[in-house]
Amino acid sequence: MHRRKLTVLVSALVLAGAAVATPAAALDDPARHGHGHGPTAPEKFVKKVSERAVYRHLQELQRIADRNDGNRAALTPGYEASARYVEKTLRKAGYTTTRDPFTFDLEVVDAATLTVAGGETYDVDQMTFAVNTPVGGITAPLALPAAPDTLGCTAADWAGTSVAGSIALVSRGGCTFAIKVTNAEAAGAVGVAVYNNVPDVLLNGTLGAEGIASVPAAGLTQADGQALAAQAAAGPVTVTLDTRAHPETRESFNVIAQTRAGRTDNVVMLGAHLDGVEDGPGINDNGTGSAVLLETAVQLGKDKRLPNAVRFAWWGAEELGLIGSTAYVEDLVAQPGEIDKIATYLNFDMVGSPNYIIGVYDADQSTHPAPVPVPPGSAETEDVLTGWFDSIGQPWVDTQFSGRSDYQAFILNGVPASGLFTGADGVKTDAEVALFGGTAGITHDPNYHSPGDDLSNVNRKALRIMTAAVAYATYSLALDTSAVNGVESPTDPRPGHGHGPGKGRNDVGRNGHQEGWDRAA
Repeated sequence: MHRRKLTVLVSALVLAGAAVATPAAALDDPARHGHGHGPTAPEKFVKKVSERAVYRHLQELQRIADRNDGNRAALTPGYEASARYVEKTLRKAGYTTTRDPFTFDLEVVDAATLTVAGGETYDVDQMTFAVNTPVGGITAPLALPAAPDTLGCTAADWAGTSVAGSIALVSRGGCTFAIKVTNAEAAGAVGVAVYNNVPDVLLNGTLGAEGIASVPAAGLTQADGQALAAQAAAGPVTVTLDTRAHPETRESFNVIAQTRAGRTDNVVMLGAHLDGVEDGPGINDNGTGSAVLLETAVQLGKDKRLPNAVRFAWWGAEELGLIGSTAYVEDLVAQPGEIDKIATYLNFDMVGSPNYIIGVYDADQSTHPAPVPVPPGSAETEDVLTGWFDSIGQPWVDTQFSGRSDYQAFILNGVPASGLFTGADGVKTDAEVALFGGTAGITHDPNYHSPGDDLSNVNRKALRIMTAAVAYATYSLALDTSAVNGVESPTDPRPGHGHGPGKGRNDVGRNGHQEGWDRAA
């Protein structure tokens, strides 16, 4: 999950109900194929993608981090080594891999401090998409919310306070950083500092997009924030917030691979970001998504009779602002018809959180209104995932279809999407404990974006549940996307049977033209 600032464009729990039919249901019928040896049933494919093999990939990513200054962040040797491991593993499985390069403007830090007048200077982290302070910073009184333990999540939290003209100080939790900052700004704050709610970790937050707020915003450690809050509660405190950065051009790359089998004008695409943050190994975020994707690709590459091609992407520079996926989609859009060849996109960003939930992107908005466009077909893509969970009796919850991961660029360009998520810095509720176990009152991943996000930070039960779901959804959609985009698959994908290669299907996809399908020779 991304956090750092970058000058690029980004823009009631519910327990699962009745089981939902999957797009592959008809293709699982041997009578329809006319043969008992058609494509593997999705349920059988699930058994081929083992959590044990996924965990071995995670062990290798941990070793890579250990050999490279403890991280796998974009633009570092750890990222290069991670990409080489993915490429080597894919080539052994028969894939041809492609490095998809992109350039971007990275915000290089010039200043990141909060200084008490006549006192201590604290390190801060400028929030992603927050504006710069002037040179020398902004000097103003420090202001706390109206009542102790309020988190700045409502306008009422600042009612009756002297926050106007001040730098607001609040704790993390209860709502997004964007809500905290915009509420404080609306009350008259000239800057906002948010301190962490877990120990020993400097908070790196994001406002989610450019233009959310016009005041600077920064993160602090829990201890520093609590110390400042205690001073402000005891009497007036004046501070100087100095957070500035400037852009410099950098280059990184995504790793792309596609099955040799399947029609290439109705591609199922899956992605996970490969980079982590500089502060730790990035094993849950997002080694887990990357490893599940890798093992799914390895096993899927053995199938030579897929109706639809499946394209896998390991995104670069996600933690710097969704850069790799955004650049990739922009390149597709620039080539007439290419974006329309993507039937649907599934995103996997953190699928092994230690205090996990089993979350599915709420594309049908049954629980959470979406703050971003939801393309037609997204709810049907969600149904494939929730239908699997329902069929095995696995509880799940909706997680907001927010666009705040690598599916953002896809949905902004009309591609249906969904995905899975086991939680990051959200606090686990009693209702979630009742469904999934774990501990209420602490975050889903207490080691999020920290040195503690190592191999010991992965809940293997959550990883096993999500691995099966990814495998099932991948194979189901590789067989049939008709519920998502109306494109029917042939009744038998072997040459000379049904509407195989060269026969023509006369199917019309989102691009409005007649589509055939391709198969590996």
